[in-house]
Amino acid sequence: MIWVFGKTLQMLAVILSYVNEEGKNAKPSLVVCPSSLTLNWLGECNKFTPTLKACVISGNAQEREKKISKIENYNLVITSYDSLKRDIEFYNQKSYQFKYMIADEAQYIKNNNTQNAKAIKQIMAMTKFASTGTPIENSLSELWSIFDYIMPGYLFKYRKFKELYETPIVKDNNQEKMNSLKRMIEPFILRRIKKEVLTELPDKTVTILYNEMQEEQEKVYLAYLAKSKKEVAEEIKLNGFENSQIKILALLMRLRQICCHPSLFLEDYNGESSKLTQCIEVMEDAIASGHKILLFSGYTSMFEMIEKELKNKNISYLKLTGQTKVADRINLVDKFNEDESIKVFLISLKAGGTGLNLTGADMVIHYDPWWNLSAENQATDRTYRIGQKNNVQVYKLITKNSIEEKIYELQQKKAKLIDNMLSTQSTFINQLSKEDIMELFG
Repeated sequence: MIWVFGKTLQMLAVILSYVNEEGKNAKPSLVVCPSSLTLNWLGECNKFTPTLKACVISGNAQEREKKISKIENYNLVITSYDSLKRDIEFYNQKSYQFKYMIADEAQYIKNNNTQNAKAIKQIMAMTKFASTGTPIENSLSELWSIFDYIMPGYLFKYRKFKELYETPIVKDNNQEKMNSLKRMIEPFILRRIKKEVLTELPDKTVTILYNEMQEEQEKVYLAYLAKSKKEVAEEIKLNGFENSQIKILALLMRLRQICCHPSLFLEDYNGESSKLTQCIEVMEDAIASGHKILLFSGYTSMFEMIEKELKNKNISYLKLTGQTKVADRINLVDKFNEDESIKVFLISLKAGGTGLNLTGADMVIHYDPWWNLSAENQATDRTYRIGQKNNVQVYKLITKNSIEEKIYELQQKKAKLIDNMLSTQSTFINQLSKEDIMELFG
């Protein structure tokens, strides 16, 4: 079954129903998705189906092999396309047969000759699902490759499919062949068009997307974390908590910058940023599905790295920062709203959080967390306002096992602080106890 506009929750509900029915005899199910979504799947599972035993296959090769050897202990196993192609021998050695296998963002297997496609088609499962917003991006061969995963042979071998359908449809615009192909695939596709179901969708959907630091970035982070924790303790002991706020804020900022990209303040850093990789991946997928994006960040220097990636991907964009002339702001807004070829608008926290009407966008990405939630909501409301006709998707990028996650968790625990949190930097610190501060550096 292909889900062109499906939901993670629907699949989790299917798995939960099966596990509840079969009990201890239930086979595990497997989700294969982009690396940027593995933690998101786990988070959704923990939140909405907490009784399911779930595991993410991650870490180095030895750690992944160890987890794979224990797959039968879980109801749901989550791995990335990149990990699966590296680990396929481990899966084959165990001869696992899953109850359900879900290829999330199945455009990752659209090319049948890639290692992604070859690996996932070796996995045995009783029922296979594919979830994608773009089953056909460039050619009908992509649709064939996805069907070759869920129902091998149903659309014949590719050579025969090309002869029977692809060539007549693409080259000759043969309507009879097109209708024939539609009749073949329709029973196996659950399709929901956003505009058709807008009345039943929430006006605004907020999703937390977690990312994990890779080795070099994590080394930098842990080194600065240990140093910061020591400095904070010494600063508070020497000057007292109330007089240490500037120092604390400076150390917090460094840790947050490392989560965004260590190059924000380390000139000799040559490694990658997991968050930047995730962000570009999310934007590419969204643009391929026809979305226009507002991307907010508190660090204007971060835009230089994002712009470089956008240029490499040939993605058109605009930028608004504190350096933008007041007279140019309206021109930029109008250009973004009216020009469909411009897909991304980069906006700095201070310059673009208010006073802009950007209903041409239907997606918002908060690259780094804004601890003042009211300010964050104001930024989101640049597109989520009167005149917006489409559902708005909001993504908040949070680095796992970092200061970002700890502050996010703290927000949830201290609901009374949310409205005022970081309305100014000092307000945020003043409303946190010494124990809260030390927990952030823990």
